[in-house]
Amino acid sequence: MLGRFHLYVSQRGEVSKAQEYTMRILALIAALIAGGVFLLLLGFNPFEIYATMLKGALSTAGMRQETVKLMIPLCLTSLGVTLAFKMRFWNVGAEGQICAGAIAASYFAYFHNHLPQEILLSVMAIAAIIAGGLWGMLPAYFKTRFGTNETLFTLMLNYIIGFFITYLREGPWRDPEGGFAATPRFLKQARLPLVNFPGVGNVHIGWIVMFVVLIWTFFYLKYTKQGYELTVVGENINTARYAGMPVQRIILRTMFLSAGICGLVGMLQVAGPDRQLTDAVANGRGFTAVSIAWLSRLSPIGIAMVSFLFSVMEKGCSMMQTDFRIPASMSEILQGIILFCVLGGEFFINFRIGRIKKEA
Repeated sequence: MLGRFHLYVSQRGEVSKAQEYTMRILALIAALIAGGVFLLLLGFNPFEIYATMLKGALSTAGMRQETVKLMIPLCLTSLGVTLAFKMRFWNVGAEGQICAGAIAASYFAYFHNHLPQEILLSVMAIAAIIAGGLWGMLPAYFKTRFGTNETLFTLMLNYIIGFFITYLREGPWRDPEGGFAATPRFLKQARLPLVNFPGVGNVHIGWIVMFVVLIWTFFYLKYTKQGYELTVVGENINTARYAGMPVQRIILRTMFLSAGICGLVGMLQVAGPDRQLTDAVANGRGFTAVSIAWLSRLSPIGIAMVSFLFSVMEKGCSMMQTDFRIPASMSEILQGIILFCVLGGEFFINFRIGRIKKEA
């Protein structure tokens, strides 16, 4: 029957909020069903697996603490890339920007740790924001000056800075007292203090930073002149130029802020859960943040909710591996199936597939 028709994809017209929510709910149900079929094929009970995932992420205070720790870098990185995406600047270099911030923060943690804790942590945070921001401004400058492709540029920078951390770990910053190649552990004054998170318990102060950046991003995009300018540049760069907006300055400024937030994530990771500089400081969060930002429709409030759901899934999958002895690769496949279905739902919100009869 398909042989008699041509399939085509077209843009949907106006979609109501009720239709959007209905499609997202259907996509989530489809994701759970598809994941359940995958688990059945492996010989597991899907209901037990899903219950274990929720239990592993939320059942005890300790597990909720770990879930929040996973959420902090995901949410902040997603907020960072959202600023660039609003401007239609495809920043896929958040991994490298996190690494740049981690390196800058670690420098002060290792070589200026005689400072009082409050001053040292503040200096580490400022250094991380500046380092991440400058690393992000590099592709922005080449984009505005030479018209280079920012997607490839930011992607390649990830590998450069990632291997630079490996060089530091195995070379000048290697712990001389360690039995294997690793950087030293941070001293106490270079570690983030713990603050009580209501209903969860003591979590490092990064959760407060997360909420502050979340609120700032919301108001920056919605109520400031700079937020309006970057939105106009994203919608139509020629319109922005016609209106007299300094487009080059807006792109550089926005990328500095975008990458600076990602750099701050690097500082929070090395001074929080990691307590040292490691190769895994970014750990794929920069790429996951791209999915979170788009699933949230570049909404800061949506980013907070989706980041929480991703953290629950990630923490729950680790419990699933332990309880059912499922290999990590299988749990990652399950996460991929769920993500694929949810992203598919977003596709059908914006597009529809039709068919027309072939001409003779």
